[in-house]
Amino acid sequence: MRISIFGLGYVGTVSAGCLAADGHQVLGIDPVAEKIDLINSGHSPIVEAEIGEIVEEAVRTGRLRATQDPTAAIHETDISFICVGTPSQSNGNLDLRYIRRICEQIGQALRTKPIRHTVVIRSTILPGTMKKVVIPTLEEFSGKKAGEDFGICNNPEFLREGSAVRDFRFPPKTVIGELDQASGDLLAALYERLEAPLIRTDLNTAEMIKYVDNGWHALKIGFANEIGNLCDSFGIDAEEVMNIFCQDKKLNISPAYLKPGFAFGGSCLPKDLRALSYQARMHDLQLPILDSVLPSNEMQISRGVKLVIENGSSRVGVLGFSFKAGTDDLRESPVIEVIERLIGKGYDLRIYDRNVNIAALVGANRDFILNRIPHISKLMVSSVDDVLAHAQTVVIGNHDPEFSQIHSKLREDQRLVDFVRITRPGSPNAKRQFAFA
Repeated sequence: MRISIFGLGYVGTVSAGCLAADGHQVLGIDPVAEKIDLINSGHSPIVEAEIGEIVEEAVRTGRLRATQDPTAAIHETDISFICVGTPSQSNGNLDLRYIRRICEQIGQALRTKPIRHTVVIRSTILPGTMKKVVIPTLEEFSGKKAGEDFGICNNPEFLREGSAVRDFRFPPKTVIGELDQASGDLLAALYERLEAPLIRTDLNTAEMIKYVDNGWHALKIGFANEIGNLCDSFGIDAEEVMNIFCQDKKLNISPAYLKPGFAFGGSCLPKDLRALSYQARMHDLQLPILDSVLPSNEMQISRGVKLVIENGSSRVGVLGFSFKAGTDDLRESPVIEVIERLIGKGYDLRIYDRNVNIAALVGANRDFILNRIPHISKLMVSSVDDVLAHAQTVVIGNHDPEFSQIHSKLREDQRLVDFVRITRPGSPNAKRQFAFA
């Protein structure tokens, strides 16, 4: 392919060199003359393992060169990557001045280009930037329509300094956010030789992925450091603890618990987090990440209550109120907390959970429901149909498979609030209002 890359910084230089090494014709564009001269003389403007040799070879064979002329670059290539910086402003928001400037230049060049061109944003940008900034700017300055007259994609990069070349050639995944299929097809062809999952999705999702990745990476580092500090205070070998932790690929290092849904509860997680926080205070340690988990969980419960209230119906039915499907354990169930708050606000409730039967409960569970929440036991009904007959707002509180098709039973006047995302709004009742916690 004939490729132009706008911005010869870290991401741009690595992308340019690696694409040229793959046999493509690559033209780099940057306003800084020193970078242009370095590239054209076969030298990398950045320090990174392998890239110097790659750039030297690509320039020697004529597959890579650089220019300061954006219009010529657009007319000489078929696809352009924008790899300029998006630094932080003082308030934490992104500074998009470089993105806008490049889009203006590309748009002006597209105005006089008679054939279709595809523009790919590789810079890290927040969700909505493509539709609110990139596309409107390109359309304004080109006088053309995105997705029709020119292609547009978002293609986040996953390059780490020190291993960027290897990361380019062996990425954890390749994500293409596409406005139109033709643009996505062109970009996918560029990466067809990479042995990595290829994910094609919408623009907003692609924009979000890099932030989720980096947020998770930062959280992991912070979590490991807090555990390390706590272990040190106990005189425990922190590396040994974390080595054992990482051997669990079923729950710890896995997709387990990494799906959005409702708050956690039960007899273990809340109790153990409180104990860790208490011990940290006893050792004069601050654990801001671990200490924030329970408040975050509380906010999710409040969000669930708000979603129910926003439906405006006084008659509410709750399906599944044990803290986890397949158990009768009600201790610290977040759904019980939602029920308590709704009762306090005067809502008329009916609740059902096939695993919670007062007659069959024994021990701590029986004591909890009879002595701690006896008013809730009076709201229990014996079937899903009893809940549906009463409720205008139906709440799904846990993942019991019995509730997965509940949307097909809703009346026209009923609304569904699915705390755990067990239903799919694209099903036959797509016209109905769905809310997810």
